Amino acid sequence: MALSRSARLGALATAAASFFLVAASSAPTTGADGIGDTYFPQLGNGGFDARHYALDVAYDPATDRLDGRTTLTARATQNLSSFDLDLQKLEVAKVEVNGRRAHFTRSGDEIRVTPRGPLAKGRTFTVTVTYGGVPEALSGPIVFGSDYGWMKTPDGVFVACEPNAASTWFPSSDHPSDKATYDIRITAPKGLTGVSNGRLVSTHDRGGRTVTHWRESRPMATYLATATIGKFDVRTGRTPAGTPIYVAIDPVLANSNSVDVYAVTAEATDYWSQVFGPYPFEETGAIVDDMPQAGFSLEVQSKPAYSAVRSEVTIVHELAHQWFGDSVSVAHWKDIWLNEGFATYAQWLWSEHQGVRSAHDSFVAGYGSRPAESSFWQTVVGDPQRDTMFASAVYQRGAMTLQMLRERIGDTAFFTLLPAWTKLHRYGNASTADFISLAERISGRQLDDLFQTWLFTPGKPAV
Repeated sequence: MALSRSARLGALATAAASFFLVAASSAPTTGADGIGDTYFPQLGNGGFDARHYALDVAYDPATDRLDGRTTLTARATQNLSSFDLDLQKLEVAKVEVNGRRAHFTRSGDEIRVTPRGPLAKGRTFTVTVTYGGVPEALSGPIVFGSDYGWMKTPDGVFVACEPNAASTWFPSSDHPSDKATYDIRITAPKGLTGVSNGRLVSTHDRGGRTVTHWRESRPMATYLATATIGKFDVRTGRTPAGTPIYVAIDPVLANSNSVDVYAVTAEATDYWSQVFGPYPFEETGAIVDDMPQAGFSLEVQSKPAYSAVRSEVTIVHELAHQWFGDSVSVAHWKDIWLNEGFATYAQWLWSEHQGVRSAHDSFVAGYGSRPAESSFWQTVVGDPQRDTMFASAVYQRGAMTLQMLRERIGDTAFFTLLPAWTKLHRYGNASTADFISLAERISGRQLDDLFQTWLFTPGKPAV
């Protein structure tokens, strides 16, 4: 078929327009300054995928000063002319991309880095930031009204960063959707111990200071990283099933008789491995510090951090998070019930396992103790809002949702679902919609009504 002259000219114009569109779309652009989380719009960063962090931090408790050098290895997910990192308060001295000095600007908690040349999509690159200053803990209503993040203690620092405080001590893409592996080197005055995630690679003295090198070889969300420093009595070994265990306890608390942290950690790690699937990390353990004013504990990856000696139920809760929250992390913070509801339900399962009370009876007790007019029932668990993301309903009504699910689909399907969930999304991220879909697939039942009622509808549900 022959084309007319006008048709040929039209075809040429279309081809030219297409060429310019392709050329424009491939031009290097700036990565987004956040991943678009509705609770924390500027947390995380677009344009690259974090792969590995090499953190070198030196801390002096006498001055409260932190000096750091962080090298992030990342892969560009678009043609990048510049990109952002999250860093709160600390001063940046130098930025390098692939070993060459790079230009950077600062706007609030965002550092915009412009390398000497654009970074092609798919290319792996490194960005090294040298920085320092006195880290500031965050405060406000989010974490039970407590300070959180980098918190000074009488002999060092207690570091617990959920949800948005990792960037108070190292530059990062500070959102759980951008996981990476880690090497963390902590330099502290001799006589103090630096404890972090994963396995201890080495410890050596350098002058009057001690350097500890930790390696977390499994993907980890930024908020789960720690560099807790202080005087600790350390006990190591293996759980009865063979998982390496490292427990560090502040000697001030060593004589507490409230709970045997080492024994409960070992027992719970092994039991959850039977219920939830294989333990997802190389080591289990605990960091128990003398920091009661923090008022909370955190599921630090591989070693939950306790701001004082806590109860057995707290330990089993934080260890359950190693599966629900750490290995399988939320895609967005609004899905936080997938962490806290599951860990709270684990407490009920532990009580059932111990022969103390069935999960059904725990549900009945919690449900019956709160009248219909209680504000507890007004929290929308599936989207609780930023300042109330750790409201008690997220924990308790989240657990109630799981008990209702268990009673709807039966024990066989329910206890098939839990390890299937942790296997399917191991080391990744998932959403409430993902969980509902898997629950329906395994049970063969339609469950939208159950989850709509218990997660998204204010008011006390009828049982």
